[in-house]
Amino acid sequence: MAMPPPPPPGGGFRRGPHRELTPEEKKKLPKLTWPFVKRILSWMAPYKWKFLLVLLCITAAGLLGVVPSILTGKMIDAGLYGGDVPLLIKLAMLSLLVLILSNLISAGETMLTTWIGQFITYDMRNKMYAHLQKMGHRFFTSNYQGDIITRMTEDIGGVQSVITHTFLNLFSNVATVIIVLITLFRENWILAFVGVAMVPFCVLPTRAVGKKRWAIADETQKQRDQSNQILHESLSVSGQLLVKLFTNEQKEYEAYRTVNLKAAKLAIKERLVGLWFWRTLNILRNMGPLLIYVAAGLIMYRMGNTDLTVGDVTIMVTLVNKLYHPVDQLLNIQSDVMRSMALFSRIFEYFDLKPDVEAPENGYQPEHVRGDVAFEQVTFAYSNEKELLQQVSFRADGGKTIAIVGSSGSGKSTLVNLIPRLFDVEEGSVALDGVDVRSWDLTALRKQIGMVTQETYLFNDTVRANLLYAKWDATEEELIRACKDANIHDFIMTLPEGYDTQVGNRGFKLSGGEKQRISIARAILKNPKVLILDEATSSLDSISESLIQEAIRPLLQGRTSIVIAHRLTTILAADEILVLDHGKIAERGKHADLVEQNGVYRQLYETQFRYALDDYENRKKNGIE
Repeated sequence: MAMPPPPPPGGGFRRGPHRELTPEEKKKLPKLTWPFVKRILSWMAPYKWKFLLVLLCITAAGLLGVVPSILTGKMIDAGLYGGDVPLLIKLAMLSLLVLILSNLISAGETMLTTWIGQFITYDMRNKMYAHLQKMGHRFFTSNYQGDIITRMTEDIGGVQSVITHTFLNLFSNVATVIIVLITLFRENWILAFVGVAMVPFCVLPTRAVGKKRWAIADETQKQRDQSNQILHESLSVSGQLLVKLFTNEQKEYEAYRTVNLKAAKLAIKERLVGLWFWRTLNILRNMGPLLIYVAAGLIMYRMGNTDLTVGDVTIMVTLVNKLYHPVDQLLNIQSDVMRSMALFSRIFEYFDLKPDVEAPENGYQPEHVRGDVAFEQVTFAYSNEKELLQQVSFRADGGKTIAIVGSSGSGKSTLVNLIPRLFDVEEGSVALDGVDVRSWDLTALRKQIGMVTQETYLFNDTVRANLLYAKWDATEEELIRACKDANIHDFIMTLPEGYDTQVGNRGFKLSGGEKQRISIARAILKNPKVLILDEATSSLDSISESLIQEAIRPLLQGRTSIVIAHRLTTILAADEILVLDHGKIAERGKHADLVEQNGVYRQLYETQFRYALDDYENRKKNGIE
């Protein structure tokens, strides 16, 4: 069976108590410099007064947190031993009031930090989304979609935890430790030393044991992942069919049993590791108060210190117990802080990316567009790869149709993607109406260009919403007219809810031909001056292809059209045919002339186009088209 896939580079923001950083995480840790910290703080700056209020709440809650311990000691001395019942009741009521106030302040602090965290992530997501919208098409073709989504969701979502958990817990724990230590030494410095001396013995060893448990837990998770992979592959419909056809039921069972056994043994080991340590630690933690009691007894009865009371001893024991958790958190805060830095580093990495296609300031925005397209000595390559286009030059005047043919990988799609500046040329220029497209306002340029792509993409929404994506203010009459021109209106009216019918994810409820005609209607609704058409009907049946061919005719009228031809008869009606071969224009001309040349086009005609053309002629003779 296939091993489970490795985690994505950089990983997500994994939470857990005192988890040690992985070797990969340690390699990718950012340098903790002042500019880096300042950049993080800049996101918090708009909420600085709210942050200050949170810190005041934490400090107030910390101060109030020690009051019940002190009041408990007073209740024991004055109320129980002193017999002052009214005072006992007053102190109990005061203790309850302090407890209620402390919890109210803590609740307010939690609400405020949650609000701050959510709005910082809100700001980050908005800015990240706007930034990614500006990135060129190259960015989306060269990066994993999953990684892009992870940065937008998990990474930025992790900032909420960093703010509400890591940063504020750090301040809260520091404040608690300082307040408790000051209170301890104010009460009795000797007992304070005795109590504090026990804290390292109860806290420091937990790091080693916790580290070992995390190592085992990670290995256990790997086995569980592998087990799930086996289940996913062997129990799926296709997987089960393969298992049965090759009679590998027993082999798959043994593979699953082996992985499952390893996972079970590791789970037991994880559960039991440090068992005796934790029992010993529990004894040590309970010994702390015992040592304080012994030390108090020696002070009171051997040293004759009559100022120390039972209530004072109770206060000391209670306060020492309050030190264990915050000290434990602070000793393990480094990994949390470093992981938080790594999280911000991943987010900033995307913010620092520069768009490879940028709109010029005060770009060209003409009132009237003719639609003249011209390529002059255009050379293009993706990154440092081999050049896909080499010294390409041609012209398509307004209203003319240029057909581009060539074998797979010859550079046809790359060429048309340069017109709306999905990519920018390396050398040469692409011009619209005599103006380099790089000088055009990017929005104005793309409004003049319509594309019907090879892979039709529809949003998981209604037919109407997908059509209106081209023109949000289109009237119902415009919508229907575009769909009639695209030969799709009658079909839409047969749907359960007509134009308001949901098309499903990527339009899965529609056939390929239906999606393609909706895409054509969308382009008609946009009403561009320049049309780029990748017909892509080679996988459709004859009826669907015929319907799409009829839909294309009104789309080509009155527009400059650049058509990537696969096997459609559109090439016959083209004003000029360009033959691309290895990134160069090998031939150009009309169909009949190119066939006679016995060159690249003739080979394409014999292998790709002829059958489609013969089929077209036959259907035309029989009155089908």
